[in-house]
Amino acid sequence: FADSGEEWRAPIITRSAAMEERLAQAHMVAGTDARVLISGESGTGKEVVAHALHEQSQRKNNPFVVVNCGAIPENLLESELFGHEKGSFTGAHVQKRGKFELAHTGTLFLDEIGELVPPLQVKLLRFLQDRRIERVRTTQPLEVDVRIVAATNRDLKRDMENHVFREDLYYRLRVVPLDMPPLRARKEDIILLAQYFLKKYCQEHRKQPITLSPEAEGALLMHPWPGNVRELENLISRSVVLS
Repeated sequence: FADSGEEWRAPIITRSAAMEERLAQAHMVAGTDARVLISGESGTGKEVVAHALHEQSQRKNNPFVVVNCGAIPENLLESELFGHEKGSFTGAHVQKRGKFELAHTGTLFLDEIGELVPPLQVKLLRFLQDRRIERVRTTQPLEVDVRIVAATNRDLKRDMENHVFREDLYYRLRVVPLDMPPLRARKEDIILLAQYFLKKYCQEHRKQPITLSPEAEGALLMHPWPGNVRELENLISRSVVLS
C-alpha cells in the first residue's frame, strides 16, 4: 500500500475490501474542504483515518488539532474549544486561544462528537454557519479558517430521536459519512496487523524478532475483537513484553 502517491495512507495497514472502499472515499474528498463524519466502534482507527484525510489535503502543512469531546470536563470544554479572555472566570489569569484558533488554516478533529453538550452544539453549529467563533465571555467574533472532521462511536440518529443531539448539526457535520468497519469484519487484516505490531513492539522494547505460531494465528482469527484494532495492538504489545 505504499507507492509514491500513497504516503498519506501509509499508517493504515489493510488488505480488506471494506477498508479499501472507505479509503477510496477518503481519497476522493481529502482534497476538498467538505466536512467528514467518521463513525464506528471504539478502536477501529477513526483518528488514523482523520489524520490521513488531513495529510492528503491542501492543508497538510498546517495544524492538525485533536479534541476528544468526551475526555474534557464539561465546564472546561467551552474554553478548550473556543478560548477565553483574561478574567472571564476564576483562574483565567491570561487570555487563552482555543483549539479552533490553534487549528486556523488546518484541520480540527472533533473526536467523540456525540458527547458534546447542547449549548456547545449550538456554538459549533453557529461556527459552521458563519465561520466565526467567540471566546468565552466576549462578544467579539473571530474569523477562523478550519476544516472540521468529526468522529463518533455513538448512534447519533438515535441520539437525535432522543433529543440529545441536534439534527441540524448532524447533517452539517455529515456532508461525507465514513463508516469504519469493525475488526471482526476485516478478518483478512488480523494477521497482517498482528505482524505489523509484532515488528513495531519488538523494536520498541528492544526484543529479538518474534513470529506468530500457527496456534497463535488460529487463536487471533477466532477472537471476536470487541476492542477492535486497539485491543489487538494492546495484546501484541503485552505479549512482546512478557515473552
